[in-house]
Amino acid sequence: MVRAIVGACWGDEGKGKITDMLAENSDIIIRFQGGSNAGHTIINDYGKFALHLLPSGVFYNHTTSIIGNGVALNIPYLVNEINSIVEKGVPKPKILVSNRAQILMPYHILFDEYEEKRLGKNSFGSTKSGIAPFYSDKYAKIGFQVSELFDDELLKEKVYRVCEQKNVILEHMYHEPKIDPEELLKTLHEYKEMVEPYVCDTVTFLHNAIKEGKNILLEGQLGSLKDPDFGIYPMVTSSSTLAAYGAIGAGIPPYEIKDIVTVVKAYSSAVGAGEFVSEIFGEEADELRKRGGDGGEFGATTGRPRRMGWFDCVASRYGCKIQGATQVALTVIDVLGYLDEIKVCVGYEIDGKVTKDFPTTAELKKAKPVYEILPGWKSEIRGIEKYEDLPENCRKYIEFIEKELEVPVKMVSNGPGRHEIIYR
Repeated sequence: MVRAIVGACWGDEGKGKITDMLAENSDIIIRFQGGSNAGHTIINDYGKFALHLLPSGVFYNHTTSIIGNGVALNIPYLVNEINSIVEKGVPKPKILVSNRAQILMPYHILFDEYEEKRLGKNSFGSTKSGIAPFYSDKYAKIGFQVSELFDDELLKEKVYRVCEQKNVILEHMYHEPKIDPEELLKTLHEYKEMVEPYVCDTVTFLHNAIKEGKNILLEGQLGSLKDPDFGIYPMVTSSSTLAAYGAIGAGIPPYEIKDIVTVVKAYSSAVGAGEFVSEIFGEEADELRKRGGDGGEFGATTGRPRRMGWFDCVASRYGCKIQGATQVALTVIDVLGYLDEIKVCVGYEIDGKVTKDFPTTAELKKAKPVYEILPGWKSEIRGIEKYEDLPENCRKYIEFIEKELEVPVKMVSNGPGRHEIIYR
C-alpha cells in the first residue's frame, strides 16, 4: 500500500516526526519533490537530527530510502548528510537515487543568491538553496539528469552549451564572474563518483515493490500553501507540494496512493515571505515561538525564527482539501498548554464580507482574520497516551478543529519524541 505524508499549510507542520514514526511499519520511503531547502527535525533513540534531502525513514534497518525523480538533487549535500548521520551512530541506510532525478548545479545556488540580492526588498525570502533556478532550468530543458553523468561526450557538449547561456546572464545582468566549463565538468565528474553507488532505475524498483505488496511512504516537503499552483503565489516553492505530485515525483501510478495523511499544526507558523492572515506579533508571538516545536520555532534549514499565528481553519481546511486528505495528524498540541484561552481563525473578512473559502493571493492581501475564542486547558499533556485522558478543553479544541477541517483527526502528537502520539 502507498501512503503519502504531506503538509496542510506553509510547511513546518511536523511531517518529519510522522514519517519517522510511520516508517517503522514501512518498507520504502520516498522523497518526491523539493530539495535541501527545507528540513525535517526528528528526535529518536539516536538523538536529534535535522534532515534536508534524506527521507525521514533512514533511521530503520529494514527500510529503503529513495530520492525520487522529482527531487532537486544536491549530490555533495546528500553524501554529507548520509555521512553525518552515520557519524552519530546511525547504521548506514540503504539509499537509492533515481537515474531520472535532476542535479542541483553549483551555479543554481549562486543564481539564487544573485537574484535575491538584485530584488532587494522585493525578494522572495528564498533559502538560497538554488531551488528556483534549478526548477527553471529543468522546465527550460537545460537541466542535467543523473543518467547524463554517465555519458562523457553528451555531458561535455551540454556543459559548454549551457555555460554559454549562463555566462551572458552572469556578465550582463548580475556583473558576477563567469562559469569555467572545464571546472564545471571536473565538478560533475566528482558528482558522478559520489552518486554512482546509489543510482538505480527506481521506476522499475517501485513497480516491482507495489506488485509484491510492500508498504511505501511518500514524504512531501513544505505544505499546500507553498504549492506553485494552489499556494500563495508567487511566495511559493518551485515544485508541487501536493500528494498528487507524489505519483509523478516518484514514478508510480496515481491510483496506488490509498491514504493521504495530511499533517496539520495546532497553531500556525511559516518561514519566509507571503500572506499569513492569522499572524501574531510582539510578546504574544515571542512566547509561542519560544515554547513551540522542540526548542523553539526556528527553521530546520535556515535557523530563521518562524512567523507565528493562531490556528487558521480557512487555510488548513483548504490545504486538506487540495491534498485530498484521508486523515489528519494534528501536531504540537502540547505547546498550547500555557494559554488561558486560545484564538482560532474561523473566517476571513474581505471587503466587508466574511468568507470561509481560501482566496487567491490578491484577495488574500485584503483579508482580516475572524476569530473565535476557545478556553485553554492550562496543563502539561506530554506523556498522556489515551485520548480520553486528555483534559476536556483540549479534547474540545481538537474536536472543534476536526469539525472545521471536515477530515478525521486520527493522530494527535503531544511531544517531539517518536512515540509521543495518541491514536484516535
